[in-house]
Amino acid sequence: MGIGDMMGMMKQAKQLQEKMEAVQEEIAAMTVSGSSGGGLVSVVSTGKGDVRSVRIDPSLVKADEVEILEDLIVAALADARGKAEAAVAEKM
Repeated sequence: MGIGDMMGMMKQAKQLQEKMEAVQEEIAAMTVSGSSGGGLVSVVSTGKGDVRSVRIDPSLVKADEVEILEDLIVAALADARGKAEAAVAEKM
């Protein structure tokens, strides 16, 4: 393998790395929505899976408890995600 071949491979690797970084930034910036129960429950998250909001139709719970329940679900999902990331980091 000549020096020219090695330089070409390094250039390709750098281009691939730059493309991957751009894609990761694009994924982090995007938001996605999911729903269940015919739209009675909906979730908005980032492309990386960070939950931004949870909406629960008031018909499923007492009207004065909906916002508290939504906030508790978001907090629980964030807690679970943090624990999962810590477990993965520990195994690496």
